[in-house]
Amino acid sequence: MFEAIVKAIAAHETIIIHRHSSPDGDALGSQVGLKHLILENYPGKTVYTVGDPAGRYAFMADTVMDTVPDEAYENALAIILDTSGKTLICDERYQLAPVTARIDHHLFIEQIAQLEAIDSTFESCCGLIAAMALESGWNMPQLAAQSLFTGMVTDSGRFRYDATNARTFRLASYLMEQPIDTNELYRNLYASDLEQVQLRAQFIQKIKLTDHGVAFIYTTREEMAALGADLFSISRGMVSVMSDIRGVDIWVNFTEAEQGVLCELRSSRSNINPVAVKYGGGGHMKASGATLKTKEEAMQMLDDLDKMAEEEK
Repeated sequence: MFEAIVKAIAAHETIIIHRHSSPDGDALGSQVGLKHLILENYPGKTVYTVGDPAGRYAFMADTVMDTVPDEAYENALAIILDTSGKTLICDERYQLAPVTARIDHHLFIEQIAQLEAIDSTFESCCGLIAAMALESGWNMPQLAAQSLFTGMVTDSGRFRYDATNARTFRLASYLMEQPIDTNELYRNLYASDLEQVQLRAQFIQKIKLTDHGVAFIYTTREEMAALGADLFSISRGMVSVMSDIRGVDIWVNFTEAEQGVLCELRSSRSNINPVAVKYGGGGHMKASGATLKTKEEAMQMLDDLDKMAEEEK
């Protein structure tokens, strides 16, 4: 699966690594992990990482992105990671590169690059990068292992989600052959200050249910401004407050933002991805997202999810 991409890496002196905007641990972990794998195994190559700031994942090492001029792309290989659709890629200049590649674990929506390695059975893009390193016989530097392990942890929900399997643990074990301080990692990922705990409490109070048991939260721009929290912490961060309600198999978090209404869809058993795709989004069978134009459109999505819940009762 990785042969063509590995050959392209070997053939190019400049490699520029992209990922999706508003990065999570998997996007950053795969980006930084791949960068340091290339630097370790192909000395002398120039490797850049590009994209928007790391946000709450800024504790991860080497997540300050590079400033790259357009001319750097002239003879470069551009690699896009952890991204299912073109509109999600942070920094569209990947199109300037003569050769492009993509490594991704989301359900396939469209071809993005000339060379593609896509496998939605992997719990994370970091897992795919780890598998590529193992398959290729690459040396695994400590920083790459730490970055990839972080992404595996975050995208598997601490090895809880359905995509976690024996392969996941084999690859995690492979990464942990390098020294990784898991105590420090989990403190950075999951420790909450008092304000965060209080914020979660506010969102728990906002949970509503549709007629057929779909849980949802809707946050307006005015509410966002009053909360004083960053967009990622509300949109992606608060969807989990609905995840363990008995009798709720589908839940969605709607957050108004400058770019539209951000929708984070989740399910414990249903394939909610087709609903996300219908509204221009994508992702996984049980964890997808989309950006809608209006609240009315968001309510149409909620109605579709409610009909799905009714059919599956």
